[in-house]
Amino acid sequence: MARQTLDHAMNQRARRLASTLHDLRQAADNLPDAIVLLDETWRVRWFNRAAEYLLGLRHSHDRGVLLSDRLHGSDLAGWLRAGARAPLHDVPAPGQPDGRLDVSLQPFGRRQQLIVARDISPLTRLEQIRRDFVANVSHELRTPLTVIHGYLELLDPEDVPALAPVLGEMRAQSKRMGQIVEDLLTLSRLETQEHVVDERVPMAGLLATLRKEAEALSQGRHRIALESTTDCDLLGSPRDLHSALSNLVSNAVRYTPNGGSITIRWQRTPEGATYAVSDTGYGIPASHLARLTERFYRVSSSRSRETGGTGLGLSIVKHVLNLHQARLTVESTPGQGSTFACHFGPERLLPAEPEPL
Repeated sequence: MARQTLDHAMNQRARRLASTLHDLRQAADNLPDAIVLLDETWRVRWFNRAAEYLLGLRHSHDRGVLLSDRLHGSDLAGWLRAGARAPLHDVPAPGQPDGRLDVSLQPFGRRQQLIVARDISPLTRLEQIRRDFVANVSHELRTPLTVIHGYLELLDPEDVPALAPVLGEMRAQSKRMGQIVEDLLTLSRLETQEHVVDERVPMAGLLATLRKEAEALSQGRHRIALESTTDCDLLGSPRDLHSALSNLVSNAVRYTPNGGSITIRWQRTPEGATYAVSDTGYGIPASHLARLTERFYRVSSSRSRETGGTGLGLSIVKHVLNLHQARLTVESTPGQGSTFACHFGPERLLPAEPEPL
């Protein structure tokens, strides 16, 4: 009797486990994300229905195969062979020619791995629509703004003294709108650009230009210093790098009160080289630092308008640095100042060319 009771209890437990396993498989099959379970040799043990659709796997013959071999020729195969150490973002879906994926690898159980691939195709399409809209609108606005600004320049305030303040404000706002359009067009180009045409960027000349630009914008209101402790040059786009590095200098001038100091630095580091701009300006609260490179994000809207900022400069800086495999860091203390630093890897550095005799 005890034996029958024990067998009955074990049968009930087995049925419950089988039911739970069935429910888990059903739930996994209904997930929109592709899930692939790999064994300790990175061979396929199991995958859900979304993995068939997004990765092109087939239950009939893909169990037990090496996943990198099965996905040969795709970005995922190269990622797997390299160890899949970091998540993979916005890559083509092997099972869907027009699909895009975000993929990550998670440790699972005993020496097993779990691959999770999320379909980001709808987000990618929406992002492309946004980019196209911004680019098209910016192009359409450029011509009428140029015409308006041209006519405003023809009007002499001395001819109509009563309208002098109005004309001055209209000119300033017209110029600001034109700058916003130009920045939007630059940002649209950078967002759709996958790489840059590499050229030598002589840093000695560029640093001297950046200092002159800072002095011209400051008009004697700040102390401008340049500290260069390395003579290496950069490899990249001269136009884009000048735009990004100049943005940091102009921001420092705009957001530093009269009498403050601004220091431009170019120095070697163990990881490569760093271009940094330090100021003694208003500083930025820590809660704002993570969002500084967002389009149109402003720490202080009123202060940005007073200084003529468009809210797009740091976003442009971020995209330029991404194209050069570089990164931006920000250190700031409210009331004391900020340091914006661009960190370039050794692959972007070149020995400076000797000056001609």
